[in-house]
Amino acid sequence: MTATTAPTGTPEQISPPAGPTTRAQRLRRRLLPAAGAVLSGVLLYLGFAPRELWWLAPFAFALLGLVLHGRGPRSGFALGLLMGLGYFLPLLSWTGVDVGPLPWLALAVAEALFLGLAGLGIALVSRLPVWPVWASGVWLLLEAARARFPFEGFPWGKVAFGQPTGAFLPLAALGGTPLLGFAVVLSGFGLADVVLRLRRAPRTRDRALVTAAVLTVAPVAAGAAATPLVSTEAEHGTATVAVVQGNVPRMGLDFNAQRRAVLDHHVRETLRLAEKVERGEVRRPDLVLWPENSSDIDPYKNADAYTEIEKAVKAVGAPVSVGAVVEAEDGRPRNRQILWDPEKGPGAFYDKRHLQPFGEYMPYRGFFRLFSSDVDRAGVFEPGTRPAVFAMAGTGVGPVTCYEAAFDDVVRDQVNEGAQILSVPSNNATFERSQMTYQQLAIDRVRAVEHGRAVLVPVTSGVSAVIRPDGTVAQRTGMFTAESLVAQVPKRSSRTLATRLGVWPEVLLAGLGVAGIGWAIARRRSATGG
Repeated sequence: MTATTAPTGTPEQISPPAGPTTRAQRLRRRLLPAAGAVLSGVLLYLGFAPRELWWLAPFAFALLGLVLHGRGPRSGFALGLLMGLGYFLPLLSWTGVDVGPLPWLALAVAEALFLGLAGLGIALVSRLPVWPVWASGVWLLLEAARARFPFEGFPWGKVAFGQPTGAFLPLAALGGTPLLGFAVVLSGFGLADVVLRLRRAPRTRDRALVTAAVLTVAPVAAGAAATPLVSTEAEHGTATVAVVQGNVPRMGLDFNAQRRAVLDHHVRETLRLAEKVERGEVRRPDLVLWPENSSDIDPYKNADAYTEIEKAVKAVGAPVSVGAVVEAEDGRPRNRQILWDPEKGPGAFYDKRHLQPFGEYMPYRGFFRLFSSDVDRAGVFEPGTRPAVFAMAGTGVGPVTCYEAAFDDVVRDQVNEGAQILSVPSNNATFERSQMTYQQLAIDRVRAVEHGRAVLVPVTSGVSAVIRPDGTVAQRTGMFTAESLVAQVPKRSSRTLATRLGVWPEVLLAGLGVAGIGWAIARRRSATGG
C-alpha cells in the first residue's frame, strides 16, 4: 500500500484546486462582457424619448467600447448582438401593441443583427491606432446599411434621434443625422479609450492618452461651437399656422372601422377653430394642417366626404392640407396629402413615398402568412414617386408623412424643393399610448435643426406639436384629445450646410468604417503571414 504524501511548501507555492475556480473564472469572463453589452444597449434606450437623457448615449458607447476592445470577430458579433437586443427590444416594444409579440420580436432581432455586425467590425478595428475614430465609422456604416436594407430600410433608432436636445444637437445643422450620430459615438468610444489607457502602466500614459481625451471632448466642443449656426430668424416673415388634432373614436388598429367618425372629428374640430377665430380668441390662420388619415374616405369618389371637408375648409377660410386615403388612376390606394383651397377645392397633392413595410404594404405576404394571419391586416398601398411642396397662402409647405420623417432623403428633398416650413402629418392611434409618438416627435425636433425649418406635427390622436427651427417645442397637445394649435412660425428659405451637403457626410463617415475594417484585415493577414 502506498502512502499519500501531503503537499509541501509555503501557502503561496501551493495552488488551489484548479477545476472549480477555473470554471468560475471562465464563467465570469463570459458573463461580465455579455452583461456589459446588454447594459450598454439599455443605457442607449434610456436616453431616448419620452425621456430627454441625451447624455446617457456617450456612456452607453463607452461601455460598449470597453466590452468590445481587443475581442475576436465572433465574440464581437455576439456582444454586438446582445447590445442590439438590450437596445431594440425595449425601444421597439410599441410595434407589438395591437398585433402581438411576434412582429415586435422579429423586428427587434432583425435590427439587432445589424448591431452584431457592427460589434464584429468594432472588435476588428479596436487594435488600430486611434481606434475610436474607426469604430465610430463602423457604427455609422451599419446605421447607413439598416436605413436602406431590407425593404427600403428601417432607420428608426438611429443614435441621432436620441439627441433632440443637448450639447451635440447643433451638429445636425452641419452634417445632418450622420454627423450628429458620429459625434455621440466618437465621444463614447473616446471615453472608453481613456479608461483603457489609465488602467495600463504609467509609462503608457502619453500622447495616446491625450489623443483619447481629445476625442472624448472634441465632439462636445464642436457642438458648442456650432450653436450660433442654428438660426431661428424669420427670413420671409411669419405664417400663422393652425394644427388640427381631431382625435379618433377608439385606439388601436380597429379605429379604421369608424372611418367616417374620424373624418367627422376633424371637421368638427376645424369648425370649432373657425368659431374661436370669429370670437377673436385666436388669430386667423393663414393655413391649416390636418393629420395623416384624417379622411380615410376617398373625397374624390365620395361626395359626402367631399362636402364635409369643403364645409370645414370654407368655414376656417384658409387652405387646408388634408390627409386622405385615395384610389389613384391605376386603382391602387395612395396615402395622400391634398391641398384643399377654400375657393378652388382640392388641387395639388403629395403621395407618401416611403411606405411602412408590414403596415402599409406586406412584402412576401404569402411567406409571412405561414407565421401569422395578421399579415392580411397590412395594406396594399403604392408609394409616391416625387417630392411636392404646397403653396399655401404664400408659404411653401413641405409634407413629410409620418414614418417618412425617419428617412434623411425624404425630408431633404422637400427642403430642396422649396419648403419654407415642414409638416409631418401622422397617425399614431394604431400604437395607442405607447412611446412611439414621443420617439417620432424627437425625430421631428432633430429634423428642425438639421434643415433650419419650423416643423408642424398634426397627429390624429396626439402628440401634435409646433417645433421651432432650433428644435424646441413651442406648443403641444395631449394624447387622445381633440385640440387645435395656432402659432406664428418663421418662414425660411436658406439651406443649412447639412441640407447642401446631402448624403456626403454619411458617405465620408461610413467610409471611415470601411477603411478601418480594410486596414484591420490587412494587418491580421500580415501578422499571420497570409
